[in-house]
Amino acid sequence: MKFLCLVYCDEEKLHSLPESPEDSECMRYTEGVAESGHMLAGEALEPVRTATTVRVRGGTVSVTDGPFAETKEQLAGFYLLEAADQQEASRLAADIPAARVGCVEVRPVRELQVSAGEGSDVEALK
Repeated sequence: MKFLCLVYCDEEKLHSLPESPEDSECMRYTEGVAESGHMLAGEALEPVRTATTVRVRGGTVSVTDGPFAETKEQLAGFYLLEAADQQEASRLAADIPAARVGCVEVRPVRELQVSAGEGSDVEALK
């Protein structure tokens, strides 16, 4: 099964607390989980000030600066992992260094059945 591990933390505290992970520790984790065969993808995100939020209401699109989430923690990055079950995915997420200064949300990925045949919506998006 695929699991998305969303890493949340307060950007201002991410690198300033005594228990904050160094970049080298994060790289060691990433390399280790990749070598174990569990990692499908993973990336860190740019600071929250670079984000935009898109909403569609009544057919009208609005794009605003920032994430505008009602939280002190922001999405800092993600790992897409392959794991046998939620328990194994949670164990892998517990080793993410940023979990010490924030949190990691572990969610199963719902597989969508998408047709990539000619004339399909997927083909139109290319």
